[in-house]
Amino acid sequence: MPELPEVSALVEFLRPRVVGDFIAHVDIAELALLRTADPPLDAVIGLEITGVTRVGKALILEFEGLFLVCRFARAGWLVWHDAVPTGPVRMGKGPLGMRVGLASGAGFDLTEAGTKKNASVSLVRDLSEVEAIAQAGPDALELTADEFAEVLAGSRSRIKTVLEDQSLISGIGNAFSDEILHTAKVSPFATAEKVDAAVVHDAMVAVLTSARDALVALPPSKVKAAKKKLLRVHGRAGETCPVCGTTIAEVSFADKSLQYCPGCQTGGKRLSDRRMDRLLK
Repeated sequence: MPELPEVSALVEFLRPRVVGDFIAHVDIAELALLRTADPPLDAVIGLEITGVTRVGKALILEFEGLFLVCRFARAGWLVWHDAVPTGPVRMGKGPLGMRVGLASGAGFDLTEAGTKKNASVSLVRDLSEVEAIAQAGPDALELTADEFAEVLAGSRSRIKTVLEDQSLISGIGNAFSDEILHTAKVSPFATAEKVDAAVVHDAMVAVLTSARDALVALPPSKVKAAKKKLLRVHGRAGETCPVCGTTIAEVSFADKSLQYCPGCQTGGKRLSDRRMDRLLK
């Protein structure tokens, strides 16, 4: 799932290429992608793109009086074309969800791999019309240490759950929450109100800033692979922790998994993995 660093990279890539250009055509290839009907999507045709920004993990194209909000979900991404393909867009064929052609001849696709289609596009007059935007908490890189401590105070949720809750802190997902907690040497199962908020805040800022800075100079086609190389624990179960040499462990859930280092984060103990325990019975 694209998170703050990757979407920031998209913003920096797109701004000099699309701001000031005009929408020539918009073609939908996956009906489930479009979540709004008023105004219609073709209302942007002929309009100038006046800005590109980000709220949390959402990419936003700005027009005069309109906003196109793109949310990638787990498997979505953007494919840039210096010359947008001219062939017809076929509904329900492959990962293509939407193609945007610009007056300059360039353009981009929004894609989503797999059979589950959870990515979304909304064209709205006000950003508050998109529920996820209206309910978004402060950006992870804009929270002060004191504000972050206030978020954790009194929360009995697991710290990983809090980091990923977009209504509390926007921009962090499964991958970078694993990386932040590894850097902070905090168990993902630790109770939020009991962790050292300053330590986790410092780790959050360091991990996200470093990742963002590493990705912003890259074209979209190279961002995902570059992100994977940055990850020290996420997606690396069974590998050796680069910090302490312990084997990285995993906890699996119904639709995702987390990775952590027992040596760095849990005092050498492995966290309970009920799903795996049931499989081994």
